[in-house]
Amino acid sequence: MLVDGTHFRTVWLEGSTVKLIDQPRLPHTFGIVDMPTHKHTADAISTMIVRGAGAIGATGAAGMAQAALEAPESGFHAYVADAARTLENTRPTAQNLFYGIKAVLRAIQAQGDDIAAARDAAVAAAREVADDDAACCEAIGQHGEPLIQDGFRMNTHCNAGWLAFVDWGSALSPMFAAHRAGKKIHVWVDETRPRNQGSRLTAWELSQERVPHAVIADNASGHYMRTGQIDMVIVGSDRIAANGDVANKIGTYSSAVVAKANGIPFYVAAPTTTIDPDCPSGNDIPIEERSADEVRYAWGWSDEGRFIRVRVAPPDGPARNPAFDVTPAELVAGIITEKGIVPATPAGMASVWRR
Repeated sequence: MLVDGTHFRTVWLEGSTVKLIDQPRLPHTFGIVDMPTHKHTADAISTMIVRGAGAIGATGAAGMAQAALEAPESGFHAYVADAARTLENTRPTAQNLFYGIKAVLRAIQAQGDDIAAARDAAVAAAREVADDDAACCEAIGQHGEPLIQDGFRMNTHCNAGWLAFVDWGSALSPMFAAHRAGKKIHVWVDETRPRNQGSRLTAWELSQERVPHAVIADNASGHYMRTGQIDMVIVGSDRIAANGDVANKIGTYSSAVVAKANGIPFYVAAPTTTIDPDCPSGNDIPIEERSADEVRYAWGWSDEGRFIRVRVAPPDGPARNPAFDVTPAELVAGIITEKGIVPATPAGMASVWRR
């Protein structure tokens, strides 16, 4: 991740403190926030100070390391198990969160009753989850970059870039790689209501990397597809079922349907940690429903320079806010993983998945 030319990761562990980029303040203010305990870290996940599949996976792993460092020797394993439940209950959809928590929990349990060794193993495992996520996303860029031809006009939905992972991102990683290889590309960035991760985060990342782009209303992507101004769509994923169905930010399914109708390849980019072999199909993926106030209100900077919340719907009017939807596998041209591009089929998933 480049911020004014300086490299950052989205999340890292410093001693017993989890350090996070404060995503709700972007793109207006860049800052780092400290989470001193695993309960603070869990709250950061649930309130979306940190969000994105790989990023919350690494944050969940770091929270487990914090729990191991905090836990008293008497009742150590019970404290750690309770912390795992707290972290798991923050958000239900993203598979990477559960992968990261389980990776650290296994490392702790492997040490038996050697508490000092368990603490060291937890920290090492959390750092390994983060390093693995960054390496996988860089590899996704290398595998996906050849798909992008010079002059391509790309479309993406939500944010699956640096901020959604530890580094590089998934959907944006091939675009970053293509841009760094000298290819001329343009990215249409869906705004992604209601939290506007596209207009706030993806556009900011592309600006940092100096990739030509434009923010569009979510409903505008169909217009650009029909009029021949989009050559390819790449999105990320929060969970991929064993049959290749994909859960991603709400609005992804609509984009995939329109892409299919216009003969435009629709790719999903995700590390294999996003694949859930225990989830048979998209119908089995839990869909998070967030507060209706995220639909009723919007946050932004006023012309007077204040960061404020404004109501955009009738007072106390009913609203629904599913955070994700499911795109059936038959709409997906391929899944770009760190191991290569695989078909969105049961065989394709079985060839690359890992627990």
